[in-house]
Amino acid sequence: MAQQARTAHLTRKTSESSIELSIDLDGSGRADIDTSVPFFNHMLTAFAKHSLVDLTVRATGDTDIDVHHTVEDIAIVLGKAIGQALGDKSGISRFGDAMVPLDEALVQAVVDISGRPFLVHSGEPAGFEFHLIGGHFTGSMVRHAFEAITFHAGMTVHVTVMGGRDPHHIAEAEFKAFARAFRQAVAKDARVSGIPSTKGAL
Repeated sequence: MAQQARTAHLTRKTSESSIELSIDLDGSGRADIDTSVPFFNHMLTAFAKHSLVDLTVRATGDTDIDVHHTVEDIAIVLGKAIGQALGDKSGISRFGDAMVPLDEALVQAVVDISGRPFLVHSGEPAGFEFHLIGGHFTGSMVRHAFEAITFHAGMTVHVTVMGGRDPHHIAEAEFKAFARAFRQAVAKDARVSGIPSTKGAL
């Protein structure tokens, strides 16, 4: 029997943003990203590359006001798309963890495809949330993006910044660590029969 495609294609349009997003969990890391927010393009491209998902995003928004609405709405759609693509989660590994360095920065991420949205996010240095990465992406948006993805995908995610100085390095290490942990968690495991939970559902 052919394996069911683990893909999703979603759109979302509000007065603040317009988003079209496609994802294939069994891809090769191909990214085609244009969010109108350059640093977020970079982060989503890194996420696709290191999680081995294929990801296409086309988005525009009121970035003349702030990148907040556009980044948040893309993260909402990405989370929903992940949840849809996972289907009933049969045969997945479920858990994943990774520790990723980027020069002086070091980040650990742990993912549980649990069906229970919960984010624990800690360790970013004082002032990180106020820094404009690339001159336009507020550091606080890193956590906010993870909050939206986690909630709308129904995942438990722990992201811990173990160390770091440069805001770009810290943010990028966070997305790469999350990507590597996510890749493990959503991977199919031939030894798993059905839903990997004693409850029989995730």
